[in-house]
Amino acid sequence: MGDQGVVILGIPIPSSDPLFLTLVAIHVLAGLICVLAGLAAMFARKGPGTHPRAGSVYFWALLVVFLSMTALSILRWPNDIHLLLLGSLSLAAGLLGRRAQRRRPPNYLRTHVSAMAASYILLLTAFYVDNGPNLPVWRALPHVTYWFIPALIGLPILSWVLHRHPLLRATDH
Repeated sequence: MGDQGVVILGIPIPSSDPLFLTLVAIHVLAGLICVLAGLAAMFARKGPGTHPRAGSVYFWALLVVFLSMTALSILRWPNDIHLLLLGSLSLAAGLLGRRAQRRRPPNYLRTHVSAMAASYILLLTAFYVDNGPNLPVWRALPHVTYWFIPALIGLPILSWVLHRHPLLRATDH
């Protein structure tokens, strides 16, 4: 991608090529769906209904994020290799969480919760690593913080859920 790119809503896009911009649009839309569906799954009552529906939407949107990110990374190789790594780890964690829920091995609930939380944290990490320098408030932070803030917020929440959530406490006995 050798052109100067474009700026959309204050975010620089490194290419104005129509294929690249189409992939970015798909990627952004799928990413927004992931964030919203992930939140819906986290806050929904567990069991049949909203939680599994939101979780499925999250997973399939995550797959679209991964596929679009892979194509974008190839087009910008090797500039975005770190995003390809984060996206691959996020999808792998999502696959592990989905598989645990479907196959229900011993301790499946802990595996499901931990893997889906890791997937979400990695998704947000990739977003902030890529876009943090262009976001209000975030642009004032040192670049290295984009790599750690999602985990610094998400891991204590995950720890609390693993130790305090009634469904998980019930599996400890």
